[in-house]
Amino acid sequence: MSNPSGTAAGTGTLSTKAIGFTEYGGVDVLRPISVELPPPGPGQVRIAVRAVGVNPLDHKVRSGALTALFPVTFPAVLGYEVAGVVESVGAGVSEWRAGDEVLGAVHGGGYAEHVLAEADRLVRKPAALGWAQAAAVPVAAETSWRSLDLLGVESGHTLLVHGAAGGVGTVLLQFARARGIRVIGTASEANHAYLRELGAVPVVYGEGLAERVRAAAPGGVDRVLDAVGSGVLPLSVELAGGAERVLTIADWQGAEQHGVRFTGGEATATYDRPALNGAIELFEAGDLTLPLHRVRPLAEAAEAQAESARGHLRGKIVLMVS
Repeated sequence: MSNPSGTAAGTGTLSTKAIGFTEYGGVDVLRPISVELPPPGPGQVRIAVRAVGVNPLDHKVRSGALTALFPVTFPAVLGYEVAGVVESVGAGVSEWRAGDEVLGAVHGGGYAEHVLAEADRLVRKPAALGWAQAAAVPVAAETSWRSLDLLGVESGHTLLVHGAAGGVGTVLLQFARARGIRVIGTASEANHAYLRELGAVPVVYGEGLAERVRAAAPGGVDRVLDAVGSGVLPLSVELAGGAERVLTIADWQGAEQHGVRFTGGEATATYDRPALNGAIELFEAGDLTLPLHRVRPLAEAAEAQAESARGHLRGKIVLMVS
């Protein structure tokens, strides 16, 4: 039930349609389900979801590959970034009112018609930003902002990014450009012109990568970000001159093996607002490109996750809910 006044919690539990799963497995475990969503609690809002972003985390959690890091309670509903309309607010929430258009991170549950979100992890959606593009912002922006901060990369540094054409890489390159950071990005040759448009120096991944990186950066690379998770950490440590200069968001097992820092998964509240505001500032200045690899209806969540798992994306996959 909506809350027109925007000053009190919604009343009663809401039954909402979602795509969820009741056991770990392949994409075939994803099914339409009905979820009983309680009214927003203190500090929360309930959002009518318009679009939800699809991330590698989704298929990794669904498959059971990340049970040690991200255990779920069945039935489980994935989706960690949404764009939508505030329907009702919980106690203590004064920033948002029913009818506000927002985007931000959620603690799962985004593959649904409605979701609960922490009010302080949302920002207002600019009118010129479409729903699909808005849903592609939160995780990529927060992960990028957090990664640059944890790496300590600064203006004048050279940063090597593995998997630079993906959803995170796309936003990170633009944050880096705005900060005066030079980026060398690995990608398939088909994405090289795209990376140049984003201000990066592209190199082809695969055999001979070290020589190509050294040719592109004769003075060496200061930091390395692994956004692909395909066994690149030993080479990354070699190129950066130490494990402490390397960060991975895609290979937590390799990180333990090679002494590299890992950060990944669901966005953290510490970086949400600064990252989202930073992305919106770039968007409103005309300096943020948000390509969408594909937009699908929510009913095609299984196909979207299969596509995400295959990789080699340019930008994000987004599911439209309503």
